[in-house]
Amino acid sequence: MSVQERKARERAERERLILATARELAEQQGWDAVTTRRLAERIEYSQPVLYSHFRGKREIIGAVALEGAAEMAAAVRAAASAADGPRARVIALARAYLDFAARNPAVYDAMFQLDGGLAFARADTPEPLKDAFAALLESLAEVAGDGVHPALFTEVFWAALHGLATLTWAGRLPPEDAERRTELLVDRLAVL
Repeated sequence: MSVQERKARERAERERLILATARELAEQQGWDAVTTRRLAERIEYSQPVLYSHFRGKREIIGAVALEGAAEMAAAVRAAASAADGPRARVIALARAYLDFAARNPAVYDAMFQLDGGLAFARADTPEPLKDAFAALLESLAEVAGDGVHPALFTEVFWAALHGLATLTWAGRLPPEDAERRTELLVDRLAVL
């Protein structure tokens, strides 16, 4: 292994450590607790080392959002592919989405609530975000209905899922009705 390869590997490992530590701190104490000073203390590197990877907290949030998008896309695809039939696929997709949001609230915030400097719904949208949308579209396109553009239907369905995720997490919706809400969403919006 050349010196350059070793340095590149070490840099990638430091970056993974920074992001894992930021995620852990955000999940434990919220994003307000994630500062470059705290991250530097936790990973035992200087703040200039952090700044050599990320220009600041906004870029860290953006990087966490991209990781989260890739993880969510994988979870949605796995759930949908294990289901049999359109209704089962859409319910599995919805459950996987809502479960991901509930299990990873700080990551979900990085993805959809906080400013990570990422472009959405534009030509310069990063690939992990496009792929997360594509993971939804793959199962939802078949239930959009005649004359309904599949991407538009996916946006509306995604918006409903996002609303359920954020309202449930904020304690605005009683958790005992979560499954009924998911089934109602699927049965009323999807053409099955």
